[in-house]
Amino acid sequence: MRIGFFGAAGEVTGSSYLVDTGKIRFLVDCGMFQGGAQAHAKNIAALDFGFDVRQIDFVLITHAHIDHSGLLPRLTVLGYRGPVYATPACVDLLQILLPDSAHIQEKESEWQLRHQHRKDRGARMRVTPPLYTVAQAGSALELLKGIPLGEWLQPAEGIRIRFHEAGHILGSAWIEAIVNHGGKQRRIIFSGDLGVFDRPVLRDPEMPTGEADALLIESTYGNREHRSLESTEEEIVTAFERTRAQGGNLIIPAFAVGRTQEVIYILADLVRRRRLQPLKIYVDSPMANTATHITLSHPELLDTQTRDLLDWVRAHPDQFTVEFVGDANQSRALNDVKSGAVIISASGMCEAGRIKYHLRENLPRSECTVMITGFQAFGTLGRRLVDGARKVTIFGQTVPVRAKIYTVGGLSAHADQPTLLHWLSGFRLPPKQTFTVHGEVSAQEAFVEAIKEKLGWNGIRSPRRGEFFEL
Repeated sequence: MRIGFFGAAGEVTGSSYLVDTGKIRFLVDCGMFQGGAQAHAKNIAALDFGFDVRQIDFVLITHAHIDHSGLLPRLTVLGYRGPVYATPACVDLLQILLPDSAHIQEKESEWQLRHQHRKDRGARMRVTPPLYTVAQAGSALELLKGIPLGEWLQPAEGIRIRFHEAGHILGSAWIEAIVNHGGKQRRIIFSGDLGVFDRPVLRDPEMPTGEADALLIESTYGNREHRSLESTEEEIVTAFERTRAQGGNLIIPAFAVGRTQEVIYILADLVRRRRLQPLKIYVDSPMANTATHITLSHPELLDTQTRDLLDWVRAHPDQFTVEFVGDANQSRALNDVKSGAVIISASGMCEAGRIKYHLRENLPRSECTVMITGFQAFGTLGRRLVDGARKVTIFGQTVPVRAKIYTVGGLSAHADQPTLLHWLSGFRLPPKQTFTVHGEVSAQEAFVEAIKEKLGWNGIRSPRRGEFFEL
């Protein structure tokens, strides 16, 4: 039996891992690569496993983020017709995320086609075709099957699967796979993306127990410790006070799923505690609107604090208001507001969607503020802003960066190094094989050293894309 690493290996995006027992083949995550000009080429090559994808028996999805699920439609384009298992909430979110991903790709290609000739230099623009269409995304959705947390699933003979709460986004899970091979049972753990303990909205990640023959553990923030929620709140209050004093707008790029809902929670709580003045915010993302309704439809996955805050918001409509912006005309109208607007918009890495329009309008204005609230992958527009770019390119236009850029690191939905180590401490013994994944090389290296030093584990590997290991 062997496992192949086809994404999120030495990098953060493109999560995809192939388990091959010799009789059964299954895929854990089928994520899209994100960031920069190289991402499209990576996505084109991503599903080349060395065999026909129709030979895969089943697919498991840890959660709905596109870097873990976004190539499912392409998998079906290539001929896969088997089941795709995920938690029920994850299935609900994929119903909006995958068609939206396709829609964004189609619109980007259409825009490139319309602007093939650059006015400034007369050069011909290369048109990048979409990886899949909205219709093809719809075909992928037909393969989804929801499996509740904690229930055992037998997707193939000799294999049992169970999803556990990961606390990352709604419906996120880490996966326990029991595989009978060579007369022995092998226990393989896939962490997916792990969340943070004692944070708002979602329940805490479930701790692992017992032993494991193999563990794949994310390392997104394996090299850092997050700021406390208290210091994060101070940063947010400072950003709001600065923007109000300057008379500008405050723009918050946020993933439609997970981050948008967490930001809404924190802002509402700050108003409730009178750390912020009464507030009206605009959520300019149709997908975030739908995702928020899906979140509210799964109260069993929300923590007690969130349910209490929801009751307060409903009782105090004059203190905190959220307006979900619907059509494109309403979105464009927000660009005419020059002062006092608080806009949350997707995408979280500023790569696509309505956020790009708001950045184009507000980045050149020194009185405005952009508040970055999540991880920004290498090569993305968000990463360039975090790294201090003085100018960026948006829709083929050079846009000067004069707005104040705040990076609020404490809002990450990813566990930091201490949290990851705490989660690993749940194992009774070190796994026989441990692989660090879903992290840039520097984060992986630091995390491996921390595991050795703090937990005394040895023989930890950091795979690279395309590598196979025997289990």
